[in-house]
Amino acid sequence: MQDMNSLTHSVWICKYHVVWIPKCRKKKLYADIAKYLEKTFHELAMRRESRIVEGHICPYHIHTLIEIPPKYSIVQVVGYIKGKSAIHIARTYRGRKQNLTGKNFWVKGYCVSTEGRDEESIKKYIREQEVEDKRLDQLEFFKDN
Repeated sequence: MQDMNSLTHSVWICKYHVVWIPKCRKKKLYADIAKYLEKTFHELAMRRESRIVEGHICPYHIHTLIEIPPKYSIVQVVGYIKGKSAIHIARTYRGRKQNLTGKNFWVKGYCVSTEGRDEESIKKYIREQEVEDKRLDQLEFFKDN
């Protein structure tokens, strides 16, 4: 029970595995921006009293295991993180790269699943995403040639 958090009238563990993607899925463009996003995501989550437990920024998508208090919905927190990070990207990179307007950086939807009691396997899955992406890229390369 050490993982439990508490609010005034509740004790909780609410963790979600969330995946979302950028609209402009160009590896080079996204790789340049990705290195600056990790800190931004953590700061934005904290503003909603949430915590990113595990996360990985892949070339084509973002994986996070995020802990959200029950007073916020997953829609509120993920929407806030995506919206504010898109604005940050637009302000920081607008003059350097084309097609970086804040309102159009992320795809509207996302994939979410509850963590349950299997947190370690989800953390492992998130950590291994980059290796899997590279493996799939190699398969596509050989398929095209």
